[in-house]
Amino acid sequence: MAGELSPIDKAKFVAAKRAAQYVEDGMRVGLGTGSTAAWLVRCLGEMVRDDGLRIKGVPTSSRTAELARAVGIEVISLDEAKWLDLTIDGADEFDGDLNLIKGGGGALLQEKIVATASDQMVVIADVGKEVETLGAFPLPVEVIPFGWQTTQALIEETLISMDVLGRRSTLRMSGDVPYITDEGNHILDLHMNRIGNARQLALVVNQMPGVVENGLFIDICDAVVIGYGDGRVEVRDINDGTVATERLDFVEADNLFSDLSD
Repeated sequence: MAGELSPIDKAKFVAAKRAAQYVEDGMRVGLGTGSTAAWLVRCLGEMVRDDGLRIKGVPTSSRTAELARAVGIEVISLDEAKWLDLTIDGADEFDGDLNLIKGGGGALLQEKIVATASDQMVVIADVGKEVETLGAFPLPVEVIPFGWQTTQALIEETLISMDVLGRRSTLRMSGDVPYITDEGNHILDLHMNRIGNARQLALVVNQMPGVVENGLFIDICDAVVIGYGDGRVEVRDINDGTVATERLDFVEADNLFSDLSD
């Protein structure tokens, strides 16, 4: 039952459960990728099944699409939806201005497209994802396979003039072979330790031939729901400038996620 969850899983659970309150009947909702976002999908599935919630979900990866269908959420493409009311997704890091690093799950391109096609983006995260300055988490950059080593060299050379503490990059692997995104691309993870000017870095990296997109989400997130291991949640809304704290109680029926492997 929920009481047996680890503190980190409890934090993810309460963040997802609280964020589900943003979803209203009839909405078109972007569904994020990753372990925390998967908890949200399960929570919405319960609302569809038990409360009659009617939504259309636009997944940001094939993994999320499979899970959404499994829990009873109607899945449509972004082209069908055209525009979304809301996207809820996780983050690998977020700072005080709600700028993000995303892409640890390998879906940054679809995640950014879906998030920017939404009226509102809400991020769900455990408190450990908050940082003073972005960059401790390696920044994912999606690149096309053709000439990826040349693209990697160009990126590392460009980082010399950027306000960062490191410029090493690695090709993301899946076992013994390069990781392949849903779009058939590779991911380079940039190990910079600290990013002094995230906005500048995002613009410069995206101008390089061979780069498809980077995992810096600047001025996209509207609110973050932060979960704590004791059941507390903190909701920060950057548009309203508000911070609210509440507590969600665990009940035995909250055992929605025990079979999640993500």
